[in-house]
Amino acid sequence: MRPHDMGTLFDEVAARRPHTAVLLDRPFDIAPHLGTAYTVGQLAALVEEAAGWLFAAGARPGDRVAVVKRNHYDYDLLACAAIRIGALPALLSGHLPDDALEILLKRLEPTVLVTDRAVPPHTARRVLSLGEGPFTIDDVRGAPAPPPFRRGGDDPLIVNHTSGTTGVPKLVVHTTTTLVKKLARFEALRIPVVGLRRDDVVANASSYAHGRTFCWTGSVFCLRPRKIVLLSDPANAREVLADHQPTVVEALPSAYVRWQPLARARDNPFRRVRLFISTYDAMHPPAMRTMLNASRHKRPLWMQGWGQTETGPLTFRFLTRAAARREPTARDLGRPVPLKTGLRVVDPMTFKPVPRGTPGLVLVRTAARCAGYVGEQDRWQLKLAGRWWNTGDLAVRTRSGKVLLLDREVDTVPGMSCLEVEDVVEDRLPEVVECVVLGAAGRPPLPVLVTADGLLDPARWWNAVADLPPMSSPRVLAWDEVPRTGTGKVRRLELLTRLVGPAETHGTGRWT
Repeated sequence: MRPHDMGTLFDEVAARRPHTAVLLDRPFDIAPHLGTAYTVGQLAALVEEAAGWLFAAGARPGDRVAVVKRNHYDYDLLACAAIRIGALPALLSGHLPDDALEILLKRLEPTVLVTDRAVPPHTARRVLSLGEGPFTIDDVRGAPAPPPFRRGGDDPLIVNHTSGTTGVPKLVVHTTTTLVKKLARFEALRIPVVGLRRDDVVANASSYAHGRTFCWTGSVFCLRPRKIVLLSDPANAREVLADHQPTVVEALPSAYVRWQPLARARDNPFRRVRLFISTYDAMHPPAMRTMLNASRHKRPLWMQGWGQTETGPLTFRFLTRAAARREPTARDLGRPVPLKTGLRVVDPMTFKPVPRGTPGLVLVRTAARCAGYVGEQDRWQLKLAGRWWNTGDLAVRTRSGKVLLLDREVDTVPGMSCLEVEDVVEDRLPEVVECVVLGAAGRPPLPVLVTADGLLDPARWWNAVADLPPMSSPRVLAWDEVPRTGTGKVRRLELLTRLVGPAETHGTGRWT
């Protein structure tokens, strides 16, 4: 079965009487009374019920419905509910700061805003509160849903925002054609080894406001695994995954990083995992090795995908335990998706292709490219180069066709790859949970080191970096002292400003 209409996806899957059980680490925010265990049929009923709430709140075909709340999978249920009535869902992370949220809501001008935050009354025509407020979900519970609305394949389907590591996120518009037909249907194929099986227990720890999980929804339920375990917070993994040990895990890179102590425990919950999947950001090798070693499967695999909210997956690679032991860097992004993605590396000034092995700006071509940016269509146009899309990433294309990522163009430091240095530091200093190298014009690169207790022996640091490019003395912080996006990525520009004050970066930032 392949996904067709995301508004009735769960109904279509439930009609096939799947054996899939859906388990949560905590009840949904939109249905706190319904517990943590669902059938697909019960999810279908909840989506239909939520469609009635949105309709009763005033949403109609063509209207925008914004959602901003605590992280949980009910983001995607609300998106399906909005699509079911013909509205356009816009999912905004609950991690967004107030100033960025206000900017995005002004661009969206939603008819209905579903939220658990205090927001100014002018942000939407109707605010539907998940907590206390003048108009709450309890006021519309039981309202009937209209018949499902059918939209065209090239009509806007959903709006998700980019991570926002360099400023206010962009609002990315995808259609049924770009997201369902070109991405989700491809993932819904039963591909040998890496495809989902009906006896799999699939666990996901993601940021559900972002586009990756909506595409994942369109494929995973069609493949009907035995269990789907949804974590709203990676910190709940020990308790939930102990009861439902997964065979396939997809998680944010930041979740894998934080799971390393858990994975090293003798009774770790990853013992049955045959496939780990990571997207969103490059994974540093130490975390991949730790997770692969936690599995007792004979030949566990790591699948790393690289892409953007605007494009979906662009490249992928697979690592075994042995390959991960040899792997010195997270910069190897693998090869472009066959028959799906074109990729070229060009000179940032002339946009002419550069020879293999030469650093340059990455352009890609894919039929899954988004349809635009809400309120910033000129910015979207700026990133087009004919049929090619400017990723804003600097990389090298090797003779064998692999893509070696250097840095985001805005984060670049002349004469070095920040990502490469971060890899080396994390490899040599196991006590460093995360290394972030920040570049500012007129000063040496600043390494920021995240450790469990916010401490690090200076002698160990200087010994570890003796053969690396010159850097300033490191700043050592605890995990929660670092500003992050909803996907756990470091807000590099904000962190740089906090530590050194306003500073110019070496990159232009023209294509962020």
